[in-house]
Amino acid sequence: MIVVVACALVALAALLLHLKEETSKTLSLEKVLPIYKVESDLILSKHGDVTCAFKLDLPEIFTLSSTEYDTLHQIWLKALKVLPAGTIIHKQDWFCKQAYQPPQDQPAQTFLAQKSNVYFTGRQFLAHSCYLMLTRKAPNRKPASSMFSNLLRPLLHAHPANLKALGDFVDKASQFQKLLSEGGFIKVERIKDDALAGTAEYPGLLERYCFLISEAEEPMIRDVTFKPEWKIGDRYCNMYALSDVEDLPGVCGSKMVYDKYSTDKTRFPIGFAAPVGQLLSCDHIYNQVITIEDTQKTLKQLESKRRRLQSLAAYSRENAYSMEATNAFLNEAVSEQRQPVKAHFNLIVWTENREQLGELRNQVSAAIAQMDGTPRQEVHGAPQVFWACLPGNAADCPINDMLDTFAEQAICFLNMETAYRSASPQDGIRFSDRLSGRPVYVDLYNGPRKAGVTSNMGTLVCGTSGGGKSMTVNHILRTLFDQGAHCVTVDIGGSYKGLCELVKGYYFTYEESNPIKFNPFYLTESATLDTEKKESLKSLLVALWKQDNENFNRSEYVALSNALQGYYLHLEKYPDIFACFNSFYEYLETIYTQELKAFNVKDRDFDVNNFLYVLRPFYKGGEFDYLLNATEKLDAFNQPFVVFELDNVKDHPILFPVIALIIIELFISKMRNLKGVRKVLTIDEAWKAIAKSGMAEFLKYAFKTIRKFNGVPIVITQELDDLISSPIIKDAIINNADIKILMDMRKFVNKFDKLQDVLGMSEKGKNILLSVNKDNREIFIDIGGQIMKVYKNELCPEEYFSYTTEGTERVMVLDYAERHGSMEAGIEALIKDRKTA
Repeated sequence: MIVVVACALVALAALLLHLKEETSKTLSLEKVLPIYKVESDLILSKHGDVTCAFKLDLPEIFTLSSTEYDTLHQIWLKALKVLPAGTIIHKQDWFCKQAYQPPQDQPAQTFLAQKSNVYFTGRQFLAHSCYLMLTRKAPNRKPASSMFSNLLRPLLHAHPANLKALGDFVDKASQFQKLLSEGGFIKVERIKDDALAGTAEYPGLLERYCFLISEAEEPMIRDVTFKPEWKIGDRYCNMYALSDVEDLPGVCGSKMVYDKYSTDKTRFPIGFAAPVGQLLSCDHIYNQVITIEDTQKTLKQLESKRRRLQSLAAYSRENAYSMEATNAFLNEAVSEQRQPVKAHFNLIVWTENREQLGELRNQVSAAIAQMDGTPRQEVHGAPQVFWACLPGNAADCPINDMLDTFAEQAICFLNMETAYRSASPQDGIRFSDRLSGRPVYVDLYNGPRKAGVTSNMGTLVCGTSGGGKSMTVNHILRTLFDQGAHCVTVDIGGSYKGLCELVKGYYFTYEESNPIKFNPFYLTESATLDTEKKESLKSLLVALWKQDNENFNRSEYVALSNALQGYYLHLEKYPDIFACFNSFYEYLETIYTQELKAFNVKDRDFDVNNFLYVLRPFYKGGEFDYLLNATEKLDAFNQPFVVFELDNVKDHPILFPVIALIIIELFISKMRNLKGVRKVLTIDEAWKAIAKSGMAEFLKYAFKTIRKFNGVPIVITQELDDLISSPIIKDAIINNADIKILMDMRKFVNKFDKLQDVLGMSEKGKNILLSVNKDNREIFIDIGGQIMKVYKNELCPEEYFSYTTEGTERVMVLDYAERHGSMEAGIEALIKDRKTA
């Protein structure tokens, strides 16, 4: 089906007055538009040019290494070489300011999620979309001249299509698409008829360009005028061109050094054209036009030009200089087998505030200067170049506005990067991009595993004190909790108390006046005495009874198994008895002791008196009678957020091993019994105490096994020496942690090599990591050694006060929460008071 391009009626009187000196009048854009029709996903011009259009998905900015930029450059070069002479490559990058709006597919909106949405809503960012048009010029088409525009020749008709030539062109376009997609850097998608010409519901690419309509805007017809000033609707426009050799930098490359993120030891690369792309923070379109020349014909013309300049060299130094430059061009073309091309690059910028045009000019000038180029504003030639850059009309780009160069150099001026992409809020953690602070969702666990980037969900978080570890992990845990995960956290220092109270979780801590209490013997209604539960209770009893150097024989194992089985049968018989260590101890003292005598069990097989004596401190009246006899917070299995704060017992020789075992038992019980639920085990600095207490094997087990049960183990450390010297961290954690979250490491830049070896980090990862700046709340995330990016962990005020670990702020938050009856009300009141102070 043929889709006739009919964008709208538009006032072109000023344009015609300027170009033809005729009486001002309003014309139909359909009649003067150089595009004839859109058919079979191709754009046909009135001159007979045929254009195939693609949408490109480029690599994200700040994520490529120097080697990858070189590889990307070679991919473009290889793709261009497949195109026949006369083909025009028109790449058009749109950068439009948008206001952030929260996605609609978010999980259930909790207090912090709602406040976060309000905080970020309306934040300005630069949205990017990239299009590429391949144009086959009509046979015998004369080069366009700057004296005339084909907009003024509306009666031309398309030449009859040569079906064989058209088929060959489509085949070449398909080959170009395939070659450009190699390496996985760029995704290329063919643009269909409706997306080119538009429909009644949404504008197509042609209409969008004519009226400067971004992807986020509704269809709108705007008047286009060029005199007395260039306006499209209420938008004031300017054009800046790089179309003269004298305006170009003396040296170009596939990348350039970005000083802002570089250090004395590292050079951070960005694309050579990035300053006029994602780094230029204003509404603009960057047009890049490259025409593939006939090599032999071009060299013959240049040779003729060289001889002519040589004959005139004696009369002018400029002629002599031009002759030398032409000769050098010919020598390089022949010796290096270069592909000669003609190229043109321009920027179209716009604003709705006329007073901002001067500021825009300064921004564009600074951006081009970063490329070491000379900015030149197009004034008289702007109308023709603007219409020449209409998709499908690149063949009308004036020949005198194009420069002679080689494909290698022209490709350097292509924009290679796009903005950060966002995952689904259902799977992602919300962070922000580095440039604008726009929220983006990062899928750490589901997507990378499905894509084969990671094989496990082990997570290592490392950073110096004050670097943002606790804020980051609090934010991750809160998000996972909102998504339905069960979180068990082992903490030293109280970093997660505020979040635990906010989500109404269980918070276990040890204080003299309120010591930590558990009840591993209590079974909830949903729990059963399965093999896993019995084994964990036996492990606990053995840990209380035996030292590491004491043997535990088979008969003792059987005796404890029978004791537990008999105890729970006894509880069924007498339901009024409360399940706890006290009642278990009493059962052993009375009923089970008599059973052992009845079976004539010897002390060498099971010394029950020794067992009772050693465990007497945990029975009522004993030193630790509180530890295993809790009567509250008994349903930790079904509680989705549990925190164990162990700062006061981390060095206790008796309490800590027991508590560690109970925590392990709780998590393993969740891990094996909560089907279809994500389980998160977070171990803060407590990993050192756990390792010392003989639990190192559990850490290894956790990082190797819980992924099979949809589990996420997270370990946090702040000491660089821990990573370098600890075999537990190195063997059990780093080798099984495919997700690494690292904070600002610039203070270690001079001894970073050891850390780099331990983490198995590439030079690319090193460059990106050392660009992290904690003052901007930045963090580095490495997913499987393949995806490495820096994000901002920007939090709304409510999130900040929920997660803060600063002493005075935490006391203030808890005080406000007590005064106002809840954490939510307290935090809101605190923020309100601070704003009015």
